[in-house]
Amino acid sequence: MKLNKLNLFKAITLLEGFVIVGLAVSTGIFASKYNATVPANADSNIRIRPYIDKEETFYQLNGEKILVHNSTMGETFIPVFADIPKSPIEPSEIVKDGKGFVKYTGNDGLQSKIGIDVSEYQGVINWEQVKNAGVEFAIIRAGYRTYGGGLITLDNSLITNIDGAAAAGIDVGVYFFSQAITPEEAIEEADTVLNAVAGRNITYPIVFDWEIIYDDTARTDTMTVEGLADCCVAFCERVKSAGYTPMVYQNASTATYKLDLPRIKDYDFWLAEYTDFPTFYYEYDMWQYTSEGKIPGIEGNVDINISFKDYAK
Repeated sequence: MKLNKLNLFKAITLLEGFVIVGLAVSTGIFASKYNATVPANADSNIRIRPYIDKEETFYQLNGEKILVHNSTMGETFIPVFADIPKSPIEPSEIVKDGKGFVKYTGNDGLQSKIGIDVSEYQGVINWEQVKNAGVEFAIIRAGYRTYGGGLITLDNSLITNIDGAAAAGIDVGVYFFSQAITPEEAIEEADTVLNAVAGRNITYPIVFDWEIIYDDTARTDTMTVEGLADCCVAFCERVKSAGYTPMVYQNASTATYKLDLPRIKDYDFWLAEYTDFPTFYYEYDMWQYTSEGKIPGIEGNVDINISFKDYAK
């Protein structure tokens, strides 16, 4: 049996009405279920999506920017963190002496300290000559974790270098080259260092040196930003609990793009940036400015640093 045109039109109209009502009801249910609207009696300070607060407060609201250079886009920018102190170091107050060192004349006449960092790769060091050359502190490698198998190994010259530097009157700190991928591994590394330096006079920081491995496959290749911050905090808290000063070492690029600075802001920071003047925006306590330094008493190249704190006091 065939419907006439009038009955067919009525049927279609009725069906459309059911569809509209159904959509209205289901939309209301969906909105209620997923909080698409805020009830009239809701606290206006409560956000439905918490990450909105992070977007509004994570960065400074005055529009300040960090300008960086990108090989594809040229000059680019990054917004400034609201809760990370800006570096008080004025590049114009960093001066070079005639011995290959830099000194800082700012911060109300702060007497900056000259330092080096060394490992077994520097060979046998004549620490008396190093001291006479003007070096005041040394950060000595305690050990490393291999980036392939994840094995912890102590530096073969650790104790010799600590004792030699101390005997020459040079203040000593130590660093560990980390390839930790979990907080538990970072704690293991910290404990390795603490056990190795027990009984030695460590007056400068114990440093967490986690680095990206280039030109090879490494166990840390898939490390997340959150995971790296977790490892930094785990290592530093372990060191602090033992009564030493913890510090994080990182180059300017990785610190800018990989390191979660708000999470490590409570620890001292050692910046590696091989430039005439540091350009890193945020606060740092030591600056490694060359890996090609020449120091009497050391054959070959050596890293040279400046400390803007006298940790030995």
